[in-house]
Amino acid sequence: MYVVYVLKGSSDPQYYVGFTNDLQQRLQEHNSGSNESTRKGRPWRLIYFEAFTSGTLARNRESKLKQYGKAWQELKKRISG
Repeated sequence: MYVVYVLKGSSDPQYYVGFTNDLQQRLQEHNSGSNESTRKGRPWRLIYFEAFTSGTLARNRESKLKQYGKAWQELKKRISG
């Protein structure tokens, strides 16, 4: 199973969109500081994820969300309210 996930930073309230096949391990990596791009926002909290059977489908969804266009705006609406 592949997962596209959204994290929210606690100390620096920002969002991070990622892709993995082991969500629990990946969240630990983000919170341990081993990922440079998320080191400043720790601790991170998982606020949303979507599961996919194909890595290709998950990467495509992650890419769409990281473009911060309409897909991201619609997802933020669902997450917030």
